[in-house]
Amino acid sequence: MKLMHLSDLHLGKTLCGYSLLDDQRYILDRILEITQAQKPDAVLIAGDVFDRSAPSAETVALMDDFLTRLSALGSPILMIAGNHDSPERIAYGSRIMERSSIFMSPVYDGTIKSVTLTDAHGKVCFWLMPFLHPADVRQFYPETKPNVNDALRAVIDTMELDPSVRHVLLAHQFVTGASLSGSEEVYCGTAEQVSAEVFAPFMYTAMGHLHNPMNVGSPRVRYCGTPLKYSASEVGSTKSVTIAKLGEIGTEPVITEIPLVPLRDMKKLHGSFEELICGTDDNFVQVLLTDETDVPDAMAKLRMHYPYILGMDYDRKRPDDMAELELLQQEPDKDPEELFAAFFEQVQGMAMRPQQAQIIHDLVEALWKKEANV
Repeated sequence: MKLMHLSDLHLGKTLCGYSLLDDQRYILDRILEITQAQKPDAVLIAGDVFDRSAPSAETVALMDDFLTRLSALGSPILMIAGNHDSPERIAYGSRIMERSSIFMSPVYDGTIKSVTLTDAHGKVCFWLMPFLHPADVRQFYPETKPNVNDALRAVIDTMELDPSVRHVLLAHQFVTGASLSGSEEVYCGTAEQVSAEVFAPFMYTAMGHLHNPMNVGSPRVRYCGTPLKYSASEVGSTKSVTIAKLGEIGTEPVITEIPLVPLRDMKKLHGSFEELICGTDDNFVQVLLTDETDVPDAMAKLRMHYPYILGMDYDRKRPDDMAELELLQQEPDKDPEELFAAFFEQVQGMAMRPQQAQIIHDLVEALWKKEANV
């Protein structure tokens, strides 16, 4: 059975004030093209369909159009709510949608919804587990410990997992050992983490929540990642659609990544203001200026050339520690201009220009005269 695994669409998301709806509309079109070419037996969407629990009308319309066109390609669609979604909104109209082979996770009521499909090797049972907090589980199983690992173990223990059937889980959690991309919304510490061993009963666990594509421990537990880069920390990464092929019981899933090329990529630009102001780029850019001094209104001026600039900073050398600077303080008889020149060079990584040295000289002279007159 061939599965297309998606997650974390985050429809309606903004990036540094820029709406991403055009970028998301573009990438959803690419996903539809891949679906048409791959002809998967099922499309799995593992949560965070929307970026907010109450998405805008335009965002809902975009998702409606995507689901309508995706369903028309003939593959059953299975979708769960993530931590950014409203479980009630995701579940709304689910019984009507099932007539079009679109299956949504219901609001958690102590049980997990399942959907069964078949292929040449027999049945595959899909379990739709929405994002869960321990508090969600403890409502129905009060003896459960207040951590995600034990809560999910308790939930899975209640499922009737026929060992003669292959089982696939859709889940939206943080699996221990997975790496962060920098654009996720996660909690501090390990309270929200779950061990990959909890998912051992499943032939494939289609994970959402973390934004990089990766296996955790084995191909059986897999994050497909986001279809777009949602943070400047993801510069250089490649987004993709995951295709997971399931064989007979006892075999490992075969994982393939199909790259996604965005409408606008994300880049880091490095150079002086004068160098960068000579260029232009319509991608999302993070700018690192090498200028020794701050450039007035640099951000506004750069935005005229880089309309999707995400941020700007200066790349200036700084000492790794203050050890050498502290040594300077032990030489009180040293000429103050020499002391400042040494301090400047350590902090800035370069010697002062003649004009700067003259300013320091004039300041020292003025201070000395003032002190002499006191």
